[in-house]
Amino acid sequence: MHRFGIWAPKATKMALQFGDKVIPMDKPNKRGWWNLEVAEAECDDQYAFLIDDDPTPYPDPRSLSQPDGVHGTSRLYDHGSFQWHDQSWRGGLKSGAVIYELHIGTFSKEGTFDGAIQHLDYLADLGVTHLELLPVAEFAGERGWGYDGVALFATHEPYGGPDGLKRFVDACHAKGLSVILDVVYNHFGPVGNYANKFAPYLTSKHRTPWGEAVNLDEGGSDEVRRFFIDNALMWLREYHCDGLRFDAVHEFIDRSAVHFMEQLSIEVERLGSTLNKDFYLIAESDLNDPRVIRPREANGYGMDSQWSDDFHHSLFTLLYTKEPGMGYYDDFGSITDLHKALKHAFIYDGEYSKYRKHKHGRPVEGLSAHHFVHFDQNHDQVGNRAFGERLEHLCGLDAAKVAIGLVLTAPYVPMLFMGEEWVTSSPFLYFADHEDEDMRKLVAEGRRNDFAAFGFGADVPNPEDMETFERSKLNWDEIKEGKHAEMLAWTKALIKLRRSSVCLNDGSMHRLIVSSDSVRKTLMMHRDEVRVFVNFGDAPYMFDLLEGEAPALISREGVSLNGRTMTIPPVTLAILLSGTEDVENRQMK
Repeated sequence: MHRFGIWAPKATKMALQFGDKVIPMDKPNKRGWWNLEVAEAECDDQYAFLIDDDPTPYPDPRSLSQPDGVHGTSRLYDHGSFQWHDQSWRGGLKSGAVIYELHIGTFSKEGTFDGAIQHLDYLADLGVTHLELLPVAEFAGERGWGYDGVALFATHEPYGGPDGLKRFVDACHAKGLSVILDVVYNHFGPVGNYANKFAPYLTSKHRTPWGEAVNLDEGGSDEVRRFFIDNALMWLREYHCDGLRFDAVHEFIDRSAVHFMEQLSIEVERLGSTLNKDFYLIAESDLNDPRVIRPREANGYGMDSQWSDDFHHSLFTLLYTKEPGMGYYDDFGSITDLHKALKHAFIYDGEYSKYRKHKHGRPVEGLSAHHFVHFDQNHDQVGNRAFGERLEHLCGLDAAKVAIGLVLTAPYVPMLFMGEEWVTSSPFLYFADHEDEDMRKLVAEGRRNDFAAFGFGADVPNPEDMETFERSKLNWDEIKEGKHAEMLAWTKALIKLRRSSVCLNDGSMHRLIVSSDSVRKTLMMHRDEVRVFVNFGDAPYMFDLLEGEAPALISREGVSLNGRTMTIPPVTLAILLSGTEDVENRQMK
């Protein structure tokens, strides 16, 4: 017995295609839900819906499994059939998180959930605590980043489907690793999006970069919001994920009295209370508005953290400044910017932005640094370059060491992008897989046009070519060789120091002291018994050690120590650790 339901408020008749049968559905209720009970329906049976007189059978927008892809029929799936082994798991602490972002399709040779499981011992040994997966909801084609998902309740079959994701999460929990899943609620992908044929999931009254906006505040929006919130709760409840990362929340256009993010955080908190589990909600936001991460009790939306683009942009432009006309990067580039990003989270907190041509953001006040996720690389900042170059490819090993050292010693929640911990030789390119030849051409031409202004022209890798995808896979064979082994040892040492130093896990911005020199391009960060010195300049940087202070970690050779005076060469990060207990009252020299 299974009860089928579909929201189709504008339809005059609906039918269920079940095997070789076409069964008319009962009259809809007042909200436009059509229902039908089928006594002989069982797990793994396939089905689809017929709308009015359209002869085309369409998959269920809430389908839990699409074995034949986004255009095929839906399959009944029983969440209760999987045998979990993580009953005592409660998840890692958000405030002490070290996040590792990865893409299932390119993380392992196999490109599957089971392939990724083989590397979990490595990740546990690395010292990260949370794995953040790029989207795994069903999207068109075999390969892609996942941000064009259309069957949002189904798990991408080429990765291993629903059971594959559950095996992965279960194995992560056995290794002490939390799982955060990236979800996309601001648009549907352009191929296989059948949801809007059933109901007004999108509205023409608002526009986003992808076209019509998701309907969060027009007629029918109650059911649309329910669709996305039910989806979020499913990943947390049925797949045992420990958190969610929400893509581009600035594209949620919502004038409701209760904002969609606020409603979402309320319902996730309620689920957590029921399951005795504290979920981690992370937003990607371009708004520079602390309301996104303020608690609901302080009139915020209740997200736990947000990605910190200002920090990334200010750091990247100090290390790499070779391209003119770099878009939003043109708003950054001084050591003063990085200083402000470290001390105040937002650089643009009401300041005028040349790139945007208006004032942007508002100040962060009274919030812990743990509300912000810092990174020197991520899938966007690497993959949206023409050739998918990583930081080390552009700036060299010394710069990559400095960048990750600052990420892992700042008071914010650090995030690494897969492979950066050993400066992998693999790029991370934009790739896709569309069956329709016209769509393949449009994607390839669009990519070339996007980078034409930078002089790349036809040299930009074609996203539709299999080679583009294969080149993006991590090369695990190089991990113990040369600079790769050197970088991995450096990253492990940094994470170990962070995990063993109470002050490096302190989220108080008031206890953080930052000073910088815009002429010499040097920066110092003081965190109780730890001081971090960074030399971004071209000349050696000399400073005095404080009483009881000694070098703990230094990113490169060439450092000299003359009595209590230390000199570090250009593009170097040095971490000093004090053995003196009275660190709070010391004065910097």
